[in-house]
Amino acid sequence: MPEGDTLFRTARTLDRALRGKQLVRFETVLAQLSRVDDDAPIAGRTVDAVRSVGKHLLVELSGDLVLRTHMRMQGSWHIYRPGERWQRPRASMRVVLETADFQAVAFDVPVAEFRSGRALARDPALSTLGPDLLSDAFDVEAAVRRLRERGALGIGEALLDQRALAGIGNVYKNEVCFVEGVHPFRTVASLDEETLRRLVVTGRQLLARGAGAERRFAEGALRRTVPGTAPGARLWVYRRGGKPCRRCGTPIVREVRGLQGRSTYFCPECQPMPDGVTRSASDRD
Repeated sequence: MPEGDTLFRTARTLDRALRGKQLVRFETVLAQLSRVDDDAPIAGRTVDAVRSVGKHLLVELSGDLVLRTHMRMQGSWHIYRPGERWQRPRASMRVVLETADFQAVAFDVPVAEFRSGRALARDPALSTLGPDLLSDAFDVEAAVRRLRERGALGIGEALLDQRALAGIGNVYKNEVCFVEGVHPFRTVASLDEETLRRLVVTGRQLLARGAGAERRFAEGALRRTVPGTAPGARLWVYRRGGKPCRRCGTPIVREVRGLQGRSTYFCPECQPMPDGVTRSASDRD
């Protein structure tokens, strides 16, 4: 699933291409979007801005209309010059927003809807989100408080909860815990305030580093958490089960646990489970 850094880069690229320009063509295969276009045509509207909020991408149009998309596992946005060949099959197209200069094409997005700005602000999909790690207004202490409220969860699972803080997915869940030397199955309640704060700050730093990676449309291929430039050493633990830890050489452990059944990777030497601390109930066999 694309994480917050990917959505931030996508929104930034779309905003640079579309902001302030009039749509000359709108096309969709999604019935819920077609109905809105029938009532109030999308073509002719101006793109006011494109921005991301956590893992949501918002295209703000004139006339108080916002297109919200969520990529889930397979969705993506591409941008092309008119007439340029698409890199994905037409059968995967869900939405086309075209100006005189560019075509923005959403492929395989499972969630797409038009809402007014006011309705979107009340929508639980956004109103229940925790602080957005890539927002200029990000509040570290608010994020720490929201994590603390999830005391019975394993910290890895809590970091994935978008109601606690928005933007972290499974890659960064694993990488953040490794960087801070925290076992991902430790309960939030077993961690002190300073450790939670370090996890939040590191999560923001790693996402910001990923968001700054310049490429046309990145879906994680240039994501890097390991310092340096070696092409084969981008991530500390994610998808490295059985391989030697980049710090100590101990084989990385992969376990599929938790309510969401996500793969979790950790180094048992660099991220020990302290004596007397047990796993969260949801992370046990």
